[in-house]
Formats: sequence, C-alpha cells, structure tokens
Amino acid sequence: MKGANKFEPSSSKIVFDDSEDDDEEQSLSSLSSSDEEEEEEKEKELTLEEIHRLRADGSRPRPAAPLNSSFSQVKKNTGRADNNITFSEAKKPARANKNRPMELSSRRPVSRYREVIQAPKKVVRDPRFDSLAGNVDTEGFRKRYSFFFEEKLPVEREELKKKLKKTKNPEEVDELKDQLTYVEKLLKYDPSTNSKGKSILTEHKKREREAAKMGKKPYYLKQSEIRKQELIEKYNSLKESGKLSSFLDKRRKKNATKDHRYMPYRRADTSEQ
Repeated sequence: MKGANKFEPSSSKIVFDDSEDDDEEQSLSSLSSSDEEEEEEKEKELTLEEIHRLRADGSRPRPAAPLNSSFSQVKKNTGRADNNITFSEAKKPARANKNRPMELSSRRPVSRYREVIQAPKKVVRDPRFDSLAGNVDTEGFRKRYSFFFEEKLPVEREELKKKLKKTKNPEEVDELKDQLTYVEKLLKYDPSTNSKGKSILTEHKKREREAAKMGKKPYYLKQSEIRKQELIEKYNSLKESGKLSSFLDKRRKKNATKDHRYMPYRRADTSEQ
C-alpha cells in the first residue's frame, strides 16, 4: 500500500502557483491600509481649519467623515457639550477647490428659501420724502411764486364765483365750491404764523446754549409754552398798533356765541296749565 502511494496518477495540466502574487497583493493592501490609517490618525490630531487648508488644492481625497467625529472635533476646539453644538458648527460647507462645486451632506435638508443667486433689491425713492432732496422751504416757495398768489389766484377766485352764479347743475356746483374753498385757503395761508414759532425756538436755543456754557442744564420748550409766547407777542403787536380793544371785543362776542349754545332752554310753566 505504501508503494502504491508513490505511483499516484497526476494530471497532465501544469498548475501555476499564485501564492506569490497573492502575497504581493496582500502586502500592498496592508501597506495602503496602514498608510490610510496613519493619515486618518494625523487628521484626527489636526483641527478642521488645518484639514480644509490641506485639502484646498483637491489633490487629496475627501472621505466622508462620520457625524459623531465632526461633533467631537468641534467639542475639542470649543470645549462645549455635544448637545449644544449645532450641525452648522460641526461641519460647515466649503469647497475643496475653487473650480469644484460645493459638497453638502445628504443628512442636512436643504431649505426651501435658499438664495442661489442674490439679486439686488429694488429701492423705490419718492423725492418728496427723500432727505437727499432737502427740506421744504415754505417761505422761499411763497417768495419765488409770489406772482401766483398775488395775481393768478385772486383772478381765479373771481371766475369761480361768476361760474357759481350761472350754473344750476348740483354736481357742478359742488365741484366749483370745492375749488373755491381750496383757492381761499391758499390765499388765507400766512407762512409768517409758522415762522413766529420757529423764531421763538431759535431765540430760546441761543439762551439755553449760553446757560449751558455757565454749567446749567438745558430746558426744552413745550408746544403749549410756544403758543403762549406767540399769543403774548400777538397782543403786544396789537397794542402798539392800537387794535387791541377791537380784537378783544370780537373775541368776547365769539366766546359768548359759543357759550350760548350750551345754555339750557327755558322750561315751560306747567303750573299755569
């Protein structure tokens, strides 16, 4: 039996031994895996900013790091708990290269209102209310267009009065009355009334500035106090012109008519009946 084993039939085919090739492949894979492990260990020691700088040229691969590792990296840098760290702090989107598109994680949902191209906002400006146009100078306007207030408006008022007498249509009468009231308002408007209040304020500010230099606190005038000073100036000017007595008589009559409205009516004598 022992001798028979020596003469066992063998196949005529030549069998190539692939053990050497397998060993080479295993050694190469082990080397590559060891290199990758070394790189991963180095990357773990680095901060996120340093990793982004190293990968900015796009030559090195960008393996998708797990979410927990990025959170732990931020925790190392910031010293905060994982619960308080947001996803945006853990992994901010950045380009590997300026010629590459931005890579975003599929775990993070894209918002609906994301601005892909931010268009410039249209700004609508009204020159009437724009500070660039400057403030309205009513006195200057009145002086520049004095011909309109002195010549045109009085003529227009007379024409409207004549039309009112001739027209019989109620709609046209209402329109003409509205126009006439508007023209009369423009003619009655006196810009000097507003200028009086402004002059009182300017004088008060001058006095307060001088007092502030002496170390006193500034005092700001109220609107009621400005009106009182305007009335005092008005009475003084009427007294100088000699029209104060007539002005006071008119004011008394006006107040008497107002008081008469609120007086009770005479009661009917029920005893006589």
